[in-house]
Amino acid sequence: MHHRDNDEYTPPPLARFFHAFPHLNITCHLVNSTFDPDSSIYLESLGILGSLPAAWLILTLLVLLIYLLTRCCDRKPRPKHSIIALKWTLAIFTLLCCAAIGVGLYGNDDVHNGLVQFVTATKSMDSSISTVKNQTGSIELTLTEKVEPLLTDLGDVFDGPVANQTARVIVLSALKSVTSNATIALHSFQEISGPLKGVTLKGIISIVETAEKIRWPVTMVMLSILLVFCVVLLFGVARHSRCALITFSVFGLFAVIISWLLSSLYLATAVALGDLCMSPDGFLEKESGSMIKSDILSYYTRCDQSRTNPFSRRLTQGHTAVQAMGSNLVTIARIAKELYKPTELHPKLDVLTNDINQVDKLASGLATQLDCKNLQRQYLNATRSVCDLGLYGLSFMLAASVAAGLFFTVLVWVDSHTWIYIRRRRDYLQVDEQDPFLPPSAASQAIAARTLRSQGSYGSTGYFRQHHHSPHHHHHTPPPTPPYPGTLDGRSSREEKSQHGTHHESGLHSGGGSEHYGSSGASAMLGPNHGQYATLSKQCKTLESSDFY
Repeated sequence: MHHRDNDEYTPPPLARFFHAFPHLNITCHLVNSTFDPDSSIYLESLGILGSLPAAWLILTLLVLLIYLLTRCCDRKPRPKHSIIALKWTLAIFTLLCCAAIGVGLYGNDDVHNGLVQFVTATKSMDSSISTVKNQTGSIELTLTEKVEPLLTDLGDVFDGPVANQTARVIVLSALKSVTSNATIALHSFQEISGPLKGVTLKGIISIVETAEKIRWPVTMVMLSILLVFCVVLLFGVARHSRCALITFSVFGLFAVIISWLLSSLYLATAVALGDLCMSPDGFLEKESGSMIKSDILSYYTRCDQSRTNPFSRRLTQGHTAVQAMGSNLVTIARIAKELYKPTELHPKLDVLTNDINQVDKLASGLATQLDCKNLQRQYLNATRSVCDLGLYGLSFMLAASVAAGLFFTVLVWVDSHTWIYIRRRRDYLQVDEQDPFLPPSAASQAIAARTLRSQGSYGSTGYFRQHHHSPHHHHHTPPPTPPYPGTLDGRSSREEKSQHGTHHESGLHSGGGSEHYGSSGASAMLGPNHGQYATLSKQCKTLESSDFY
């Protein structure tokens, strides 16, 4: 806060900074930067300033749209790629983004505190004004409703015959002085209360309180949502979650939009508040022209000691008249008690004395309430709470929203480039099925043998191989691998042996006729799968009949 020796208001540096922003109209010409919400040209200049972050948002979304379209249209498979650098980049920028949002929360709290202080100071000013109006109203009511009727009753009493006419003349003269002073006092206090009748700050207090009840929680919710987006991204980075990263790619765009729209709102508000804080007195004098006289407002906002209080003359006149009423009433009481009966004077004279003393007390207290120092102190508190603390917090919120917009833009770009390298499912493990204890050719034939056993046709095929070749064309066949306790399709080795024996016996009973074998051997050699055998899995090679012969 900045104070002078005489405690006058001075614009803070932030107000000067935002006030220095160029105020341009739609034709790019400079316009008056004085705060004037009733001017369409001034509002147009604020709208142009606020549209700058919005224009940057449109450009950012266009670039991100083009980039994401290239990602969506790129269908070629991605090789395995190390994304450690990308993950570290995401983590660092996410933490920076969280820090920016934290700065925004701090600024939001400052704005809230500033508005709370503004409302408190404004309520204090309204209370002071209401106190002045209530006191002057009480004085007017006492003089018109109590004092004047009592003076009329006493005049009727004093009109009665008395022995000492000279004393009666003195009493009537004093009574007339009391009546005239009562009229003077009434007019004086009416001239004090008159300019203040339409002055009230309850409207602006209600507007600010209602707006802050909405603004503060809404801002907290929006910033908290942005923090949730950051948490989702950190979870995806830490757990290597493709789903979380894709989710952030979608919601990150909303975060970018929210951040830049808030930047537009905060920039326009900060510039307008800076313009207002350069000369709040001038704005108040302009807006309250029909409510209160400018000289009265200027006196209480500046409290210039070289100027006289605009109410001092009327206050002095009214207070003097009330004191004169009390002095004249003492004279009346002293003389009248010798001329009239006590039952005629009392309790009228006693009640009148109490009423005048009450008016005198109210007039004395009114002098304190009309002093400019108290009102100016509350006015400075209200002004500084908005232009110093409030604008300070708003600047933090503006910087935080701009930084968050930039960080979220980078995060969406890097995140969209990261999740494409994360596989949807883990690849099947490549298993080497070669037996390390056999030569390569024997190992492949051992695999084929296991496959044939799973299909239940190894025995018959082996039989036809033995009878198809003549003794002159004998080929060496490697011994099969030791039988495995169980086959791939769940049948035991005992079933294999029995099936093999059955095929062998049927071959012996065929009588060895070459004609019978020639007609059925070709089809039998193809087997149940026409020369192809079932694969073990999707990753195994299809075994052709040529692999065995």
